[in-house]
Amino acid sequence: MTAAPARIGAATAAAARPPSRRGSTRLPGRRGGRYALTVLAFLLPSAVPLALFVLGPMLGAAWISLTEWNLLAPPRFVGIGNYLDLLGDPETGAVFLHTLLYIVGYLPLVLVGGLALALALNTRLRGRAFWRGIYFLPVVTSWIVVALVWRWLLQPSSGVVNTALGWLGIDGPGWWTDPFWAMPSIILASAWKDLGFVMVILLAGLQAIDPAMIEAARIDGAGWWRRLVSVVLPLLSPSIFFVVVISLINGFQVFDQVYAMTGGGPGGASQVVVQQIYDLTFRYGQAGEASALSWMLFAVVLAVTVVQIIGQRRWVTYA
Repeated sequence: MTAAPARIGAATAAAARPPSRRGSTRLPGRRGGRYALTVLAFLLPSAVPLALFVLGPMLGAAWISLTEWNLLAPPRFVGIGNYLDLLGDPETGAVFLHTLLYIVGYLPLVLVGGLALALALNTRLRGRAFWRGIYFLPVVTSWIVVALVWRWLLQPSSGVVNTALGWLGIDGPGWWTDPFWAMPSIILASAWKDLGFVMVILLAGLQAIDPAMIEAARIDGAGWWRRLVSVVLPLLSPSIFFVVVISLINGFQVFDQVYAMTGGGPGGASQVVVQQIYDLTFRYGQAGEASALSWMLFAVVLAVTVVQIIGQRRWVTYA
């Protein structure tokens, strides 16, 4: 009779003791060192190129932005003079404005167009694998090739687009030769090329949605539009958020199509920030100002991305 209370007291005392270090997940010194070396060995193939070709050039550009350098003579330190010159130059505001206009036209086109394609190719469409491949093909095509093709399509005198408009009795615009239409020409070519990328991302998001949720909404009497707005889009919001962030970053860095289609013209009407960085470096020999402008662009992209990350809490739904 007395043995049972003794056993209960012993069990209570054992439970009250602090846990033994033997059950800790911390690795012993030697094993922990081996684990750290193993992790480092796996990270090195990516970390070394990242340090050499990304972080190193960024730090180098930061130093060059504080100097006056024409790529030939030794750099001369000028402090923040390059930044002050750029802030006081009206052309700096113009190239940022052109870049913003490009984003305003480009982002809705790729987002709405990519979503429409993803919704269409998420159905039981005959030959949908073929159509998915066709729409994704421009994504893997060289930007220079795409830009030259669109430059030919939008040729004012003999281009396919203006010829087709002429059949309808419409006088086609000058497109990339007209200061007003130069940026829309670049936007059309860019949206056409990137539609496939947005389509694939959103299509993957659509296929991750539980069909039972859409079916439940249909049984409750929700029509196609209501199911799209109230069920599909909220569940697709993480994919949409990713597409918006990536598209904005790419939009701020637009260069290839501008260089190949208009070269920043006519009359600087399509000059964007990265084109200006290129011209300052290789046409005017002002590498210091070019580096300063690149860091200004980096600051803008970083600020916009941070705002998006903070704002996602209001509209992105993570199931």
